[in-house]
Amino acid sequence: MKKALFIDRDGTLIIEPNDEQIDSLEKLEYLPKVFRNMHFIAKNLSYELVIVTNQDGLGTSSYPEDAFWPAHNKMLKAFENEGVVFDDILIDRHFPHDNVPTRKPGIGMMEKYMDGSYDLANSYVIGDRLTDIQLAKNLGAKGILINDGSLENELQEKGLTGFCALITSDWDEIYAKVAAPERTSVVKRDTKETKITVELNLDGTGKGNIHTGLGFFDHMLDQIARHSGVNLTIQVDGDLNVDEHHTIEDTGLALGEAFKLALGDKRGVERYGYCLPMDDCLAQVAIDFGGRPWIVWKADFQREKVGDMPSEMFFHFFKSFSDTSLSNLNIQAEGTNEHHKIEGIFKALARAIKMAIRKDVFNFELPSTKGTL
Repeated sequence: MKKALFIDRDGTLIIEPNDEQIDSLEKLEYLPKVFRNMHFIAKNLSYELVIVTNQDGLGTSSYPEDAFWPAHNKMLKAFENEGVVFDDILIDRHFPHDNVPTRKPGIGMMEKYMDGSYDLANSYVIGDRLTDIQLAKNLGAKGILINDGSLENELQEKGLTGFCALITSDWDEIYAKVAAPERTSVVKRDTKETKITVELNLDGTGKGNIHTGLGFFDHMLDQIARHSGVNLTIQVDGDLNVDEHHTIEDTGLALGEAFKLALGDKRGVERYGYCLPMDDCLAQVAIDFGGRPWIVWKADFQREKVGDMPSEMFFHFFKSFSDTSLSNLNIQAEGTNEHHKIEGIFKALARAIKMAIRKDVFNFELPSTKGTL
C-alpha cells in the first residue's frame, strides 16, 4: 500500500511571518535543514509528498492571487532544484468562519487518500499547528508537530497526545522519525504443549513484561529487554505439569521469530554484536543476524538447576532462538558461580543484540557484500 507525508506549508516548509501571509518574495524564507531532509526523504523513502495548506481568503481583496503565486512557485522551484517534487498540492482558500469541510483539519480535500489504497496508519501529517495533529487524527495517520514544546500542554488538553508521534523544531529529527518505520512484531505460537505470545519493539526503552511460569526464566528474559533496550512482552501458558522443556524451547523459537520479523530487510542495521564480566564470571556472546542459523556453545554448568530452570535447557533455549531468528551465536562463559554465569550470558546476549540491531536511518545498504541476507 502507498504511504504519504501530508505536509503543511507555512511554518513547516517555509517560515510564517507575523501577518500569516507570504505575499512577496521578500517574505520567502525556509526552515533550517528543510532542504537537506526533504531531499533525503524524496531520494531514500517511498512516501508520496503532499502539501496541505490553508490560505485564508486566497483570491479575495485581502489576499490577491497575484501576491500568492510568485512566492509559492518560487518555493516549489527551490525544492525541485533539490530533487523534491510534490505529488499533490491541496490549498483551501476559505476563512475559519466559513466552516467548510475542505479546510484543515477537515478532510474534504483528501478523499482520494481515503479510498483504501493508502496505508494511512503509517503515513504522517507534518505541521506547526494543533490543527495538523487534528488532521492526523481525522485521517487515521500519525502527526509530527513542529514546535518548541510550548504547545504540549494544549495538545494534551485537546486529547491529541496519542496522535502526535513527535514534537520537534528540528528537521533532522523529523527525517529520522519518518525514515525509521516501527520495527515491531507480534508472534503467537499455539501448540498442544504451549500457548505463547511475544510482542517486540526493537526501538523501545528496555521495558519487559515477562510471564512464563518459571521465575528464573522470567528474570533472564527480562535481562534481554533491559540491557538491549527493546520493549519485550512474553506471555506463556505451558505444560509445566509435565516439565519445563516445552515452555523454554517454544519461548526461544517464538522470541527468535519475533526478532527476525522486527528486523525486516535489515537495511542499515549493524548486523553484528559482541561481552561482559559479572563478578567471578566472564561471559562472551557474539551474534550475527546474517540469515544463517548456527550456534557454538562453550559453557558448562555443574548444578542440575539454577532457580527453577534446568541447566540442560540453557543451550536448548539459545539454539531455538538461533534457529528462528536466523542468527549465528557464539557463546562462551567461565566462572564458578552458576547463577552469575547464566545471567552473564543473558546480559551479554542483550548487549550484543543492542549493537546488532542499531540502525542508521541515513544508510539504506544491506550489511553484506553479497547484496542479500
